Amino acid sequence: MAEGLSVALPLNINTVDGAYALHKDLAAMANQNLKMVVLTNPGERIMQPDFGAGIRQLLFEPANTNTVEDVKNKIQTQVNRYLPYINLVELNVFVSETDGATLAVSLKYSIPAANIVSDLVVDVGSGASTSTGGGSGGSGGGY
Repeated sequence: MAEGLSVALPLNINTVDGAYALHKDLAAMANQNLKMVVLTNPGERIMQPDFGAGIRQLLFEPANTNTVEDVKNKIQTQVNRYLPYINLVELNVFVSETDGATLAVSLKYSIPAANIVSDLVVDVGSGASTSTGGGSGGSGGGY
């Protein structure tokens, strides 16, 4: 039987891991979990109606300091609640200069129990939903 920490998203058939590819290290799983918190709107996750920062709902709000602070607060609150093993070291939110309806969320985080420090960038907005990860804890998984 294959061993892993969680299913890697998006789902990929994998004959080595079983039905689907699995995350085998904590850094990849944490990256995916952070992306889920950032990209999920409350009410989208079954049985957890409060899960998710819901920042897509703020994309067409005025691109000002209040909106950026609101996004940061929502992300920080969700990480504290649903991912208590992760410490956000740095959290930055940027509004795209070319498209006011796109946000870039840049996170630097640590997992003290595993001595991991990594980073993640997620673009959210008008068609954008890409992300990158990396750092000393490995690169990200997920989508």
